[in-house]
Amino acid sequence: MSTSDNTPATTPPTEVTPPRAPTFWEAFRFWLKLGFISFGGPGGQIAIMHAELVEKRRWISDRRFLHALNYCMLLPGPEAQQLATYIGWLLHRTWGGIVAGGLFVLPSMFILWALSFVYVQYGNVPWIAAVFYGLKPAVLAIVMAAVIRIGQKILKNGVMWGLAAFAFIALFFLHVPFPLVIVTAAAVGYLGGKYWRDKFLILGESKSNSKTGQSILHDDATIPEHTQPSLIRAAKVCAVCITLWWLPVLLAGLTLGWDHTLFRQGLFFSKAALVTFGGAYAVLPYVSQQAVENYHWLTGGQMLDGLGLAETTPGPLVMVLQFVGFLGGWNQPGALPPLIGATLGAFLTTWVTFIPCFLWIFLGAPYIERLRGHEHLTTALSAVTAAVVGVILNLAVWFGLHVLFPGEQTVDWFAVVVSLTAFIGMVKWKWDIIPVVLGAGALGVIYKLLLGS
Repeated sequence: MSTSDNTPATTPPTEVTPPRAPTFWEAFRFWLKLGFISFGGPGGQIAIMHAELVEKRRWISDRRFLHALNYCMLLPGPEAQQLATYIGWLLHRTWGGIVAGGLFVLPSMFILWALSFVYVQYGNVPWIAAVFYGLKPAVLAIVMAAVIRIGQKILKNGVMWGLAAFAFIALFFLHVPFPLVIVTAAAVGYLGGKYWRDKFLILGESKSNSKTGQSILHDDATIPEHTQPSLIRAAKVCAVCITLWWLPVLLAGLTLGWDHTLFRQGLFFSKAALVTFGGAYAVLPYVSQQAVENYHWLTGGQMLDGLGLAETTPGPLVMVLQFVGFLGGWNQPGALPPLIGATLGAFLTTWVTFIPCFLWIFLGAPYIERLRGHEHLTTALSAVTAAVVGVILNLAVWFGLHVLFPGEQTVDWFAVVVSLTAFIGMVKWKWDIIPVVLGAGALGVIYKLLLGS
């Protein structure tokens, strides 16, 4: 018998099944699910989308995901909702973007409306507070896992680490305005690409993509026809979005009066939508001062309660503006019944806050797609992405201080244990986000209500 008979056969490499492009309704179901699990503000929401769309489903490559994210970071409004709109648009044209961006907001809009009604009618409800108490440490773990996941892909040399550290220090310790941090990082990346190219030209396909196969929207994919920019298309987008934006505001003024709370809310929050660079925390001081001290729509204590509700519901943190609109309509309904005034105020506020987000994406994304692969833009966006790691870390630390240390010299050991367990589970054992969120909420109810802690 020859020796070759005893030689083990070489196992052929396993071929990775290429991903199948999702149908519109498959994407619809995902965006709907995302709307219900998008806890944790922009850090947690970006983490969920990256894990689901880049690593698990392979609908978009790492590089294209970060390219879209960097554009959204430069826009006013919630970057995570705009990122969902951008990717939905890439996959299924305009309706895909409308569905992705709309479903990102709709669940939280109705949940926050219900919580706002309970708040003004009954005050805090113990079981709801218990669920949110369990969710907060899980959200912290999701955000920290995002810092590690994105950091591993982008912080590939000392320069990128330095940019991430610069962003964190500037935001957390020096309180530098968020837009200034991002613009500075982009300028450093642009100049660095000219004089230190190898250190800045680092955006590329992620290791996860190379291991699991090519994404549907991969780096070398044929440019879809609907992403081609044109002046006629841009004019149509502006006409439709601006009409949709301002029509309800004008109708409120014509039917209820130009001094009515609804019209004043529509006008005020339309202006706020243009200056919300850096997300909810950047705009809250401005909104709080005007809503509390100038318009008297709510009190300072109610403003803090609204922020707490928005932080613990899915969707963008800027949804706190809907709570302000609800309280304004409830406290100053004019001739309307308080609940009708509050409901119209909440929905009008949400409408004028998010319609501009669709305008920025549908108007600008085709031009941003055309610039994809431009070397100087790529180096600038590489630097912005590195800074984003510091931005997310800043959110994680800020959130962690509030969750783990709720009072002076006080440690919440329940939150520490839940957050640490969830973090290790997601990083080491690849726990899915949905069981983590549901399990943490259940633990909060058990700990607070059943155990009486």
